[in-house]
Amino acid sequence: MQLPPLLEEAAKAIDAAGGRAVLVGGAVRDMVMGSKPKDFDIEVYGLQEVSQLETLLACFGKVSAVGRSFGVLKLHTGEEVYDFAFPRTEKKTAKGHQGFEVVPDGGLAFATAAKRRDFTVNAIGYDLLTQEILDPYGGLNDIQFGILRHIDDATFVEDPLRVYRAVQFAARFDFEVAEETAVLCQKMVAEGMLEELPKERVYEEWKKLLLKAPKPSVGFKLMRKWGITARYFPELHALIGVPQDPKWHPEGDVWVHTMMSVDVMAEMVSSEQGVVSREEKERLKLLFAELGHDFGKPLTTTIEYEDGKVINWQELNKSVSQETHTTIPHSSFLIPHSNARIRSLRHEKAGIEPTRTFLYRLTNEHDFIESILPLVEHHLKPSQFYRQGAKAGAIRRLATKVNIEELILVAKADFLGRTTPEAKRGEYPAGEWLLERAKQLSVCNRPLKPLVQGRDLIALGLEPSPKFKSILDALYDKQMDGDFEDKEAALAYVREHYL
Repeated sequence: MQLPPLLEEAAKAIDAAGGRAVLVGGAVRDMVMGSKPKDFDIEVYGLQEVSQLETLLACFGKVSAVGRSFGVLKLHTGEEVYDFAFPRTEKKTAKGHQGFEVVPDGGLAFATAAKRRDFTVNAIGYDLLTQEILDPYGGLNDIQFGILRHIDDATFVEDPLRVYRAVQFAARFDFEVAEETAVLCQKMVAEGMLEELPKERVYEEWKKLLLKAPKPSVGFKLMRKWGITARYFPELHALIGVPQDPKWHPEGDVWVHTMMSVDVMAEMVSSEQGVVSREEKERLKLLFAELGHDFGKPLTTTIEYEDGKVINWQELNKSVSQETHTTIPHSSFLIPHSNARIRSLRHEKAGIEPTRTFLYRLTNEHDFIESILPLVEHHLKPSQFYRQGAKAGAIRRLATKVNIEELILVAKADFLGRTTPEAKRGEYPAGEWLLERAKQLSVCNRPLKPLVQGRDLIALGLEPSPKFKSILDALYDKQMDGDFEDKEAALAYVREHYL
């Protein structure tokens, strides 16, 4: 295993003092799986006092002792940060992730310390000097066969966040969740254990699922199976069974389509698609927009029959749920013959509020949430504009409401997240057309800058008044229609009509 040389040097110093430095956690897992680790956690065995470890590490860089009471020290060397910690025991004393009594103990055996970890694949150690792999719970075997297995029932349930960790690990590494682990996770959800989790911790696991999993749908399907979506994310769960017109969506219901679309978006923001240069927040915005783009369909879907009968999905689903205490299992339940027409008129606008509510279940980042909503509201515009041959003015006005380049990515993932012949070919001509037009009009990432501002009106001799806004709005409207080529033409219009 290739490791930073500093770790070996630190391990030698620890060994000389009678200790043993063992690399633990995700770094070992990643290296065994052939990935380059980003973070290094080292557990130090055999020393008596954390202060002794602090003195040893001070020879290699700056030591931060913010976690000394828990036996944790951070070693800063240049831009790198390494975590060194004593092994410890943890005893649950109250609800929440802070409700633990933590006791650092350098005399613990590795197997005893590793038992507090969540999964066998995260309980593998690597002796930095002897290069020995320590695997008391069969993590190497589980990696070989692609299995995610918890270590101990009693310790696992002490932190309910581990259910979400199981979700994101299974999706990131394409692991099959061991039956006993899946049963335990489902039991924890059913007993309401996840309700003690603060949204901030849950959000971190969601971000890992969306940003790191090649196919986030794997994780969402586990959430559905284990009862998480039904209990905690009703806006997402409501997509299950909502029928769609098979002409446009032969893949199935809205849930199936959404899962396919999110997977497409995950691929689009990966390095293979060249979008990884975007900031993490920008990629996350696109993924959440894709997840919520059809949240309005459960509210707006209707099934229209040849005899004129119209069935509202939401009302029918509600009545059936009340009678059977379940949701309608499959959209075909509602469509007795192929001539029924399924429509979801204005679902894009109807999806704004459920998307907002859904996101606030995960985070209180108001500005971030508000930045996602326009992508949901306008996700049909690229295809509509392409079919209509939208004029420059319409495209310029769209740019005042949403980032067009981001919108095209959301619309493209929506279009490709299907099993239509066009989607299978990976083609989205509407997106290419709109992107080219937006570039030509210089509104790809931002709206047009107004040619005339309030100070220009004052310079022409107009007295500031409430009318300024209506004048400026009228001028900007004409600018978007292309009536003015430059500022002088706009000012000439002001002189002619307002002076």
